[in-house]
Amino acid sequence: MVVMVDTRNCEHCGCAFEPRREHARFCSARCRVAWNRENASDRRIESSALDWSIAAMREATERLRRVRAASGPQAFAVISEAVWWVTIVDGTLMRYHPDAYDQAMAGLPPADRGPTEGTFSGLRFVRNWMGYHVDHADFIEPRQPESGPEAGRITGWTWKPLPEPALWSLPPRGQAWEMTRYRAYQAELAGHLIGQTFAAATTFLRLATAMATSGRAVPASHPATLEVNA
Repeated sequence: MVVMVDTRNCEHCGCAFEPRREHARFCSARCRVAWNRENASDRRIESSALDWSIAAMREATERLRRVRAASGPQAFAVISEAVWWVTIVDGTLMRYHPDAYDQAMAGLPPADRGPTEGTFSGLRFVRNWMGYHVDHADFIEPRQPESGPEAGRITGWTWKPLPEPALWSLPPRGQAWEMTRYRAYQAELAGHLIGQTFAAATTFLRLATAMATSGRAVPASHPATLEVNA
């Protein structure tokens, strides 16, 4: 059996490398720094794109708190939009601001780092499948607590466990990435509240964005924690 190795070409030196992350563009930190120095104007454009993406994400996730559970199809549309913008911001930060992203991750308590990475990977699985290959209702359990802050809100709905997806139509590289996302979904989203997922994701992305736009390093003892409520 031939094992397919996931490789791509570095955007600076052109050498082939095995990416550690889905959005990796460079074979080393040296190439990343060199590329950034040579493309300063592109970096300004990227920062502007990050700004409006963050604004769109904030609007989409805040809408989750306003839409009631009885809203029907609108509720699923609002959740889909929030998934889209959270994954867009996460991908932008990982692709164009990897140092800030890593610093923000390092600032989390060690026990939160794996679940945080898994949450974003799981949301990418939702983005790729919900509404296209799998119906919204197969992803979401529209039942919320009868009392408490989430009562009557779609933030009180939960993610459903799912069977393994059929990936035979994807190339080997795509199958590997998608199975990783699926396992992250099962581990970090399935059975959890919709609101809890988005609160954790947006809390981290705001922290990482602050690092990217200010250029400040995150202290090793950074007290960042993840919010529970959206």
